Amino acid sequence: MKPIRLIQGFLTVGSWTMMSRVLGLVRDAWIAAALGTGPVAQAFIIAFSLPNMFRRFFAEGAFNMAFVPMFAKRLEGGENAEGFARDAMGGLATVLIALTIVAQLFMPALIWAMASGYVGDERFDLSVGFGRVAFPYILFISLAALCSGVLNATGRFAAAAAAPVLLNVLFLTALALAPVLGWDAGWTLVWTVPIAGLAQLALVWVATQKAGISLVPRRPRLTPELRRLAIIAAPAMLTGGVIQVNLLVGRQVASYYDGAVAWLYNADRLYQLPLGVVAIAIGIVLLPDLSRRLKSGDVGGSRHALSRAAEFALFLTLPAAVALVVIPGPLISVIFERGAFDAADTAQTALALAIYGIGLPAFVLQKVLQPLYFARENTKTPFYYAVVSMVVNAVLAIGLAPFLGFISAAIGTTIAGWAMTWQLWRGSRRMGEAADPDNRLLARLPRVVIASLAMGVILWGLSGLLSPQISAAGHRYWALAVLVLAGITVYGVAAYAVGAFRMADFRAGLSRQR
Repeated sequence: MKPIRLIQGFLTVGSWTMMSRVLGLVRDAWIAAALGTGPVAQAFIIAFSLPNMFRRFFAEGAFNMAFVPMFAKRLEGGENAEGFARDAMGGLATVLIALTIVAQLFMPALIWAMASGYVGDERFDLSVGFGRVAFPYILFISLAALCSGVLNATGRFAAAAAAPVLLNVLFLTALALAPVLGWDAGWTLVWTVPIAGLAQLALVWVATQKAGISLVPRRPRLTPELRRLAIIAAPAMLTGGVIQVNLLVGRQVASYYDGAVAWLYNADRLYQLPLGVVAIAIGIVLLPDLSRRLKSGDVGGSRHALSRAAEFALFLTLPAAVALVVIPGPLISVIFERGAFDAADTAQTALALAIYGIGLPAFVLQKVLQPLYFARENTKTPFYYAVVSMVVNAVLAIGLAPFLGFISAAIGTTIAGWAMTWQLWRGSRRMGEAADPDNRLLARLPRVVIASLAMGVILWGLSGLLSPQISAAGHRYWALAVLVLAGITVYGVAAYAVGAFRMADFRAGLSRQR
C-alpha cells in the first residue's frame, strides 16, 4: 500500500490548484472586460453557478465526503475497493442523468430560485437558455470527482489536481477564439462549460486506468455497501443543501441590486484563490489520510496529520486574509478594472472582498476540521452545525439588506463561516487525543499572527505611497507587483524571525513518509 506523504500531498495539490486559480483569475478578468457587469455577464454567472451548486452535492461535496473514507478503508484493508468504486460510479451516473433531465424541464424554476430579481427582464430568459446548455457539466465533473477521490485515496494527487487547469485553459481558448471567429461571447463561454467537464473526466479516468484501477461503471444495483454509502451520504447531502441555501440567499439579495451579482462573484473569485489553494489541498489530502490512520488505529499519527494540516493552513491563510482586508482596492483595480468594468465596479467589489477576507481563515479551518467527522463516517453532526450557520447567514443577509444593501450578503457569509468553524472545533473536543492540536501548533500559531500583522502594516503604508502608480494605466502592473512582493518578503522574514516556521520542517515533511 502506497503511503500518503502529507506535506508533499499538500504541495502537489496546492501548486496545481494555484496554477488553476491564477488562470481562473485571468479568465474572470477577461470575462469582466468582455462582458462587464451587464445582463449577459449576470446571466452567465447564474448559469455557470447552477451546475456548480449541485456539484457541492455530488462532486467534491457530500458524495465524495462519504465515498472517500469508505473507499480508503477498503483499500487499506484489501476489501475489493475497486468493485465498490465501480458500483458507486454506476449509481452516481444514474442519479446524475436523471437530475440533468429534470433540470432541463424545470430550468425556469431553478433560475427563479437562484435569482428571482431577474424576473421580468432580459437576464431571466438569457439565464434559462444558458443554464440548459451548462447544466450537463454536473454529470461530467461529478464522475471526474469520483475518479479523483480514488486517485487521492491511493496517494496519487497530481492528475486530479491538474484537471481544473484544463477547464481554465479551455475557457481562455474560447475567449480568444470568439472575436476572431465572430462568435457571440456569452454563448461561446456557456458551451465551453460542458465541453470542459467532459475533458476533465477523460483526464482523470485515464489516470485511474494507469493507476491499475478500472472504473468502468456497473449496472446500478443497491448492494449493502452502496446502501451504507447512501446512509452516510444523506446527512452530508443535507449539509450541502444547507450550504447552498446560504449561497442562494446571497444571490437572491444581490439580484435586487444592479451589478451586485457580478460584484460579489468577482470578489468571491479573488478570495477563492488562497482559499482554493490551501483548503482544497488540505481537504483532498487529509481526509483519506485520516481515514486510513483511523482504520489502522494510529491515534498519534492522526493527531500529527491534523496539527500539520492546521499549521500549513494558517501559515498560508492568515497573511492572505490580512492582505485581502488591507489592500482590496489595488487588487481589484489592477486585476479587473478595464473594458466594461469601471472604477465604480472596483469600489463595490473591493468592499465585498475585504469582508470575505475576514472570513477566509474560517473557511479554511472548516476544511481542516471536517475530515475529523467524515473520516469517522459521521456526517450527521456537521449537518446540525450547518443548519445553525444557515440561520445566522439568512438573518444577517436578509435582515441587513434594507440598511446596508448588497454587502449584507458578504457579511452574512463571513459571520456564518465563523459560526460553522466554532461549532466544528467545539464538537471535535469530544474526539480525544486524535483531535487535539499538538504543542508545536500551539506554539507557532501566535507567531504566525504576529508575522501577518507586521506584513499588514507594511502593506497599508506602501499601498498609500503607490496609490498614484496603481491608478495609472502604464504603471499599475509593476506597482501591484512591488506591493505583493514586498508583502511576501516582509511576511517571510518576520515569520522566520519569530519562529513561525523552520526550513527543516518542510524538508522533513517532503522526505519522510507519513
